[in-house]
Amino acid sequence: MLLLLSFQKLKPILRSLLFILFFIIPQAGQGQYIGQFNNELKQSYKINAKASSFALNDVKLLDSPFLENMKRNGAWLLRVDINRLMHSWRINAGIGSKAEAFGNWEALDCELRGHTAGHVLSGLALMYNVTQNHAYKAKGDSIVKIMAQCQQVLNQNGYLSAFPQHFIDRCIAGQGVWAPWYTLHKVFAGLTDMYLYAGNKHALEVVTNMSKWAYQKLKPLSTNQLAVMLKTEWGGMNESAYNLYAITGNPQDLELAGFFHEYRIMDNLAAEKDKLASLHANTQIPKITGEARGYELTGNEKQLKICDFFWNTVIENHTYCIGGNSDAEHFFEVEKWREHIFNPRTAETCNTYNMLKLTRHLFTWTANVKYADYYEQALYNHILATQDPETGMASYFMPLKPGLFKVYSSETNSFWCCVGTGFESHAKYAEAIYYHNEKGLFVNLFIPSELNWSDKNVKIIQQTNYPEEPSTTLTIQTAKPVKMPLYVRYPAWATKGVKVKINGKAFRTIEKPGSFITIERTWKSGDRIEIVYPMELRLVSAPHTSGIAAIAYGPIILSGKMGTAGVEKPAPYAVRDQNEYNNYPIPEDVVSSLKTNGKPVAEWLIPVAGKPLEFVTKAGIAPREVTLIPYYKMHGERYVLYWTLK
Repeated sequence: MLLLLSFQKLKPILRSLLFILFFIIPQAGQGQYIGQFNNELKQSYKINAKASSFALNDVKLLDSPFLENMKRNGAWLLRVDINRLMHSWRINAGIGSKAEAFGNWEALDCELRGHTAGHVLSGLALMYNVTQNHAYKAKGDSIVKIMAQCQQVLNQNGYLSAFPQHFIDRCIAGQGVWAPWYTLHKVFAGLTDMYLYAGNKHALEVVTNMSKWAYQKLKPLSTNQLAVMLKTEWGGMNESAYNLYAITGNPQDLELAGFFHEYRIMDNLAAEKDKLASLHANTQIPKITGEARGYELTGNEKQLKICDFFWNTVIENHTYCIGGNSDAEHFFEVEKWREHIFNPRTAETCNTYNMLKLTRHLFTWTANVKYADYYEQALYNHILATQDPETGMASYFMPLKPGLFKVYSSETNSFWCCVGTGFESHAKYAEAIYYHNEKGLFVNLFIPSELNWSDKNVKIIQQTNYPEEPSTTLTIQTAKPVKMPLYVRYPAWATKGVKVKINGKAFRTIEKPGSFITIERTWKSGDRIEIVYPMELRLVSAPHTSGIAAIAYGPIILSGKMGTAGVEKPAPYAVRDQNEYNNYPIPEDVVSSLKTNGKPVAEWLIPVAGKPLEFVTKAGIAPREVTLIPYYKMHGERYVLYWTLK
């Protein structure tokens, strides 16, 4: 038990404990409490992790596309009308509401209604933690207050939702219903985030009551009944229960997590059998993140095996060049890649959000650079690419069908799952730039930022125009010299080598691409480390097929510009339903085949002077000249990502 010392004296101890307890909960817990910390930490790790995250508010983003996305995301979160958002909650509780419900997935006749409120809570808590802007906390606190009122009026042993409890009964009975546990997972997570990131104790009380209700609801069920229930998408309820167990130490929370262990899926993964084909992809990924959380808190090696095999299988057999996966939301047979790669409803954004959560767990267990390499691939080429820079709205799919274009949500009539995860993704870009171990610092991503490592009394300032420039500079600020190693990621794609300078002098490296460069010395304030990874054009072949490839420059996937015909803005470009991709006609002049004769990319793709990361095809390669730009910059225009090479 912690001694009752002053908060200031306890602060270094509490920070360390939070690193140990919460450092790899991507959705709930890698940040520290903002308000007065008076909660005893009940459960600690049962594993020996190799790396730890920093608190989100230890890292400040500097000017970059990531900061721009985060600001647009924060502005949207503050615009969301609370009364409209909570209308269905009040109606379900029998509380009067004069508001109008949001549309589409938040409409009163949609069985998934209520999920957005959980995501909004998480987004607000994350934005508050990162920015310290109290407007985010105040709005989150208001939502928590309404939820608490609804829970009290419902008076159903802690049950809380925007839909009646009968939805859960239908799910248990195996009757058709759209994912009530999935929705509740978002609410559990949002309330937990409001406690962890914004210090709202009332949020913890509300979610603890929800957990008690869930435990009492499921405890009497047989194994067969649970198996029937779990056939309906349930998100990451196991993760939420494990997270609560870490905070409360209540064994019922641990047992509740076990109710959501889906044997029919997990047994195959534990046996290293890839049975993912035909399964709904985003139904599976959050389950595995829950298993990862269970491994950390229990040390169950079976859960480790499940996570390791699943991640490797998805990356090797089911992942597109941008880091996303799935076609029409489902995994498919590896031998059928050619049938699926040019389809319109590929790479659901939620999948990548959840894969990145799982990846952070795996990196901290192992400090294996392959996880950081994937994180960069998916962050730059998928997550960063999903937000419309004009409106801040979010994408659902990243269509790979040649000649299609990105479609975005609207502010009041969409609220798809990927809108919800977008509220979180664009708020937490700072979470995976830096990690640390007992000795030193990992630099995983090259994003302009400031790290305040108070335990070492060190500040690291990273200045870079990466990926528009192939370099980054790290500057050390410290009150007194500090001896520690820096582990700087040497990306697997950087096959042209690396150049490192310390205070202007060349530093000899012995490491190879796909590793960490170790720089160990006693650092003084003002020390500068300059790192250059020369970039080159390369092909990224589609898995399990031949003659189909994307084009990359360094870490960045390039997309071919195919014009704006039929892509009107702001409507219907920004308000079409996420399922309408199949109905979009493709212009006849779209180019998706390149006549390369097997030559290296640099021989038929030319950089455009004065325009970083922009290229054009040489004459004869395509029926007409094609311009390629980074996919994350491709907005309001048709494009091609995968090319048929001849």
